[in-house]
Amino acid sequence: MATNRERTETTQLALLEAARALFVSKGYGDTSTPDIAAAAGITRGALYHHFADKRDLFRQVLAREAMAVAADIEAATPEPLGPREALLEGSEAYLNAMTVPGRTRLLLVDGPAVLGMAEIMAIDDANAAHSLREGLVRAGMGRGEVSVDALSQLLSAAFDRAALEIDAGADARQVRAAMRWLIEQALGPVRKR
Repeated sequence: MATNRERTETTQLALLEAARALFVSKGYGDTSTPDIAAAAGITRGALYHHFADKRDLFRQVLAREAMAVAADIEAATPEPLGPREALLEGSEAYLNAMTVPGRTRLLLVDGPAVLGMAEIMAIDDANAAHSLREGLVRAGMGRGEVSVDALSQLLSAAFDRAALEIDAGADARQVRAAMRWLIEQALGPVRKR
């Protein structure tokens, strides 16, 4: 027999998965809470028991997506990798993670429109942007010449644009090659030991 906690987690997961599918297929604006509740097989009252409103549910969907991207980056950059290799592998992992159907729309199109840039940046800063900043620091980027925070923000914007380009049908190989080139240029020449 399931505990209250297990039932709560099962209900929340059903709502998150149903909401994600609808937000991807219909968009945030055209998705209603009755649609979400029906898709999850749950009453609207149960939805409001677990989430304050549709926006709160959307925020939680985005947080899960952002955590999944960060987890993919972390998995692609194990500790034994050197800083340069980790940054390059993490870059590729980000672009791979963003190819999950609907993820680019959720995180880079609807997310900023619904939650605003400040909130979406906070979600990103806790996940993929954090991984990027840590990778830059570990690789010694900036070296006192430029702010690592500013560099991280600019590179993060370039990665987001690359993900949007790939999602829109651009040649993924060309976009990935351009991003790799950009990171390699920022890293500078390989230092001999």
